[in-house]
Amino acid sequence: MGEIQFQLIDPLLPDAQAEEMLKLCERYGSYGMYGEESIEDDMGEGLTQRHDAVLNFLKTGGRGGRNEPLARLAARTNYFREEYAYAEPLVKGIEPVLGHPGFIEASKKLYGCSIVEPSIVYANILVPGQELTLHTDVPEFRGINRKSDPQWLIVAMHHSGLFDKWRMRIATGVSWFGHPRGGGFVFYPDGPYGPPVEHSVRHNTAILLDTDSVFHGVNPVLERDEPMPDLRPGMRLRFAGDGRWQLQDGDGVLARYSWDDLRFSISWKAYCYQDEAEQQTVKSHTDDLTRQKVLGVLSQDLEKRGRFDPEANETALALTIIEEYIHFPPPAPSLANQQPS
Repeated sequence: MGEIQFQLIDPLLPDAQAEEMLKLCERYGSYGMYGEESIEDDMGEGLTQRHDAVLNFLKTGGRGGRNEPLARLAARTNYFREEYAYAEPLVKGIEPVLGHPGFIEASKKLYGCSIVEPSIVYANILVPGQELTLHTDVPEFRGINRKSDPQWLIVAMHHSGLFDKWRMRIATGVSWFGHPRGGGFVFYPDGPYGPPVEHSVRHNTAILLDTDSVFHGVNPVLERDEPMPDLRPGMRLRFAGDGRWQLQDGDGVLARYSWDDLRFSISWKAYCYQDEAEQQTVKSHTDDLTRQKVLGVLSQDLEKRGRFDPEANETALALTIIEEYIHFPPPAPSLANQQPS
């Protein structure tokens, strides 16, 4: 690690550019649901991509501590997402965030690195009643990434500490625009058993940290008099003009919102390298992991811990890996409104 655990940036952009981020969101116009789909992979067949976070969410009832049916709980954390940049801008106007010098400098301090490559920018929108389940983001290793391997496995790899040599350092900057009611950003800068910090989000501010390592989530966005609709994959949130949004299921409109109802954030991710030699090792793929090697290392470690069952099927092994290596913070029924300094 470098000089900092996290860094707040306030303000992130000049006022006019911050307002443009809201207009950019409106121009993009239509947002699909992030969802949790089953993966087509023999390793953990039938598990969701983030089965670790799903299990913890169902166990605790989420940040709201709710006791609700499975489908209702799932809807609360199935927020809306779209990409604004992937190595290069995908939508005009996102350049001030993609190349933000404050994010780049904070990333260098976070990891003590000299090279920072901005990579991805995406938007998250939560409607009233939704929250973001406690989790760590999906990391990346040389040869192992979310395009080819189950996300829960990659998360377990990082939490195991057995593959640090191959880990690719990723810095994440989360920025907020608009004036949501609720939806505070909760994170654990001192580890899963340290005290949680709740940061009340404000327009045109941001935080940069290692979200692959630091557990974090979003408290519920204030629910209005009307209950949250029964959300399910396939629905879309669309801009309807004049600062209004509507939740659609096909051509049907289930709910209407104003900007003040929504929690809109933009996340920035960048690869961080110690030097050009490390950067070249990554790009040349001369020292990549394989799925076979990863499972071999994990199986040997599980055997040392007395947790390996040679007769277990792939799904049983997957659940054992999740249980053994990914340790979530204990449930917090109430949070002090601590502000990071």
